[in-house]
Amino acid sequence: MNLRNRLLWVTAIAGLAVDQLTKFIVVQNFELMDSLPLLPGVFHLTFVTNKGAAFSLFSESGEWLRWLSLAVSAGLVALAVFVNGLNRWEQYGYGFILAGALGNGIDRFMAGEVVDFLDFRLINFPIFNFADVFINVGIVCLLIATFRRPAPTNGNGRNK
Repeated sequence: MNLRNRLLWVTAIAGLAVDQLTKFIVVQNFELMDSLPLLPGVFHLTFVTNKGAAFSLFSESGEWLRWLSLAVSAGLVALAVFVNGLNRWEQYGYGFILAGALGNGIDRFMAGEVVDFLDFRLINFPIFNFADVFINVGIVCLLIATFRRPAPTNGNGRNK
């Protein structure tokens, strides 16, 4: 069996596993709002939940975000199944975005909120999770794919 877009699937499954495992560990070992300073004043693990999107946007009306996560995930699964010829950067990019969409989508469907715990205090950044990281890494991968496109050829193998 030849699995289409293998890097996409491996990236998505590994990313989803990391996201869900780290959230599980935090929920099992922290009370809500508990914080563990790993680098005091710089980086802490702080357990919070978020009903909204990034930076708590739409936290009062975030119900639709679960459906957005589902739609994005379904679209990316369809892309992985039906599209040939994705280069490695595209596969990594879409795989990371799928991992993030599934990770936060699972939280939204199961608990109605997302578990966040990565707390960079040095720059007073909103608390986030690995799903958020993966979505951003995926976007960077897709930007790399966009700018690394080979020059078009004129049919004889030479660049136009």
